[in-house]
Amino acid sequence: MAASTKSGFTAEERAAMKEHAKEMKLAQSKEQDEKDQLKRVAALPDGEREIAEGVHAVVKKHAPELASKTWYGMPGYARDGKIIFFVQPATKFKTRYTTFGFNDISNLDDGDMWPTAFGILAWTPAVEKKVVELVKKAVS
Repeated sequence: MAASTKSGFTAEERAAMKEHAKEMKLAQSKEQDEKDQLKRVAALPDGEREIAEGVHAVVKKHAPELASKTWYGMPGYARDGKIIFFVQPATKFKTRYTTFGFNDISNLDDGDMWPTAFGILAWTPAVEKKVVELVKKAVS
């Protein structure tokens, strides 16, 4: 785990916040947002790149109405400018697995408690099937 500074944020967290501030300042077109996102995905290490590309393919097929964006430097997917879900590469915060996470506007509600993030170690047919289910539910 990365050491935090006097501000309470790690260097990685501060870098992500700076990236997000840049993203917010740029009023880019939908096409440019997707190009920027895919450029970042292409730069990911093997394994993480395949996961991000797999999620992207699922979104394009099953939720094409969502906009591709970078969110805190990570691939994200938005409706009306609000990120519904995102892919957090393991190397982003030096974690053991890539995370497929959901924000509160996703429709994952299931009673009084439900998961909002899923760890992914590799892109497999079983993982793809689960991601399809989650994407469909999140945007329903």
